[in-house]
Amino acid sequence: MASEGHKTTATKLVYMANQIAAFFHTQPKDEAVAGVADHINHFWEPRMRTQLFAILEQEDNGLDDLVVEAAKQIRKPGPVPA
Repeated sequence: MASEGHKTTATKLVYMANQIAAFFHTQPKDEAVAGVADHINHFWEPRMRTQLFAILEQEDNGLDDLVVEAAKQIRKPGPVPA
């Protein structure tokens, strides 16, 4: 297994998103989905959210089901101004 320093950014983001989902799994599903989305919306910078949406487009992305469902409520960053 790769050490923490050798993980790709995508692997780290999947890990972080799944850790957030794990925290919210004890709550009712609607609240858990909203909690995951709220956390990512408030604490992830636009570049991280952009990468998360790219990861979501992959088939076997490794994301927890709560993250996948929360994606509908996560703000997509707009284009970066030139």
